[in-house]
Amino acid sequence: MGAAPQLAGGGHHPCHDAGLTRTGSYDRAFMGQPITLIEKPSNVPGTVRFEINRNLTGMGHERYLAGQEVLGERPPDVLARRLLERGGIDAVHIYNNVITVDLDEHRDHSGLRELIEELYIYYRPGVPVPTEADFATGESAATDD
Repeated sequence: MGAAPQLAGGGHHPCHDAGLTRTGSYDRAFMGQPITLIEKPSNVPGTVRFEINRNLTGMGHERYLAGQEVLGERPPDVLARRLLERGGIDAVHIYNNVITVDLDEHRDHSGLRELIEELYIYYRPGVPVPTEADFATGESAATDD
């Protein structure tokens, strides 16, 4: 990301720690970080368990069932929606950093790893990366015309 922006009198701008530039836009280095995960064996046939390096639910348990609409935009909701839309899944349970997937009778878990790893990837192939002009304030955008 480069050197932290320096403030008068020394030190760096507090927004730098959050990935923000001084103009309020996000540094591209912070936009999209893959999740690291480990697939763990399960004693229950047709069940796949993943442990990830992010806490998705805190101390709450979240259970999502196939055929039920997944409401909300929190990370566990988005992940469960993506997993269930993939198909071949009866249920998803998320607790803290553990994701348990109950597969249907075909027991195909291909592609699950990628869906989980890419939860926080916002720039995908074919999606243009925003430029500084895309984040311009009304004042600076007006002067560009």
